[in-house]
Amino acid sequence: MDHTSRMVALLAAMRRERNGAVAGGMRCHGAPYGLNYGVSLPTVRAIARVEEPDHAFARMLYRQEVRELRLVALHVASPSSLTLDELPAWAAGIINSEVAEEAAFALLGRAPILPLLFERWVAAEEPLLVYAALMAAARWPAAPAGWASEAVGALRRIVSEAAQERQPAWAERLVLQGVTALLAAVGAADMTNRQAVLRAADSLGDTPAGKALREELAWRLEA
Repeated sequence: MDHTSRMVALLAAMRRERNGAVAGGMRCHGAPYGLNYGVSLPTVRAIARVEEPDHAFARMLYRQEVRELRLVALHVASPSSLTLDELPAWAAGIINSEVAEEAAFALLGRAPILPLLFERWVAAEEPLLVYAALMAAARWPAAPAGWASEAVGALRRIVSEAAQERQPAWAERLVLQGVTALLAAVGAADMTNRQAVLRAADSLGDTPAGKALREELAWRLEA
């Protein structure tokens, strides 16, 4: 079956699972989808598992303005096939926090190029890319301690830009969530990493973001 036929079959499966209540109750930050059938995320993942991994097909699905197809694409894509050259295309599809989170979970956090992706996206102006990079890095085995300071630097920048109204109000909350997840993962590795994480969190000083981060880390890294 060619890519178009496979996509039509996927759309038919999604229509059978459509749920207006799910669509109406969705709460994510960023832009809305062009078309949203309201299929629950567990169901989307179950449908995606039936598909054979196919990176080219995934890129085709990802370009569609349909929520469910874009999310399926993240599971059908091959993490080992992800290249730096195609990152702009994947970045363009991260239009809201749901796509950012699913990209981190299904694709980015398993890609061999994640260290290079992290370096680029954690410094991005788009907070959703920063968030995706942080959440993906939190899944990386043995994440280096140096990522803690880079993450906190990104949070400091986003907080400053949000205060100046150059970023939406939700950007700070999302990035703080991502930084917390990453620092908790890094700090859990060993005592050396834990000390690096605590120093990075302390560098935020007595700011609301600094306090929130340290409070969250206090119980996540509790011995």
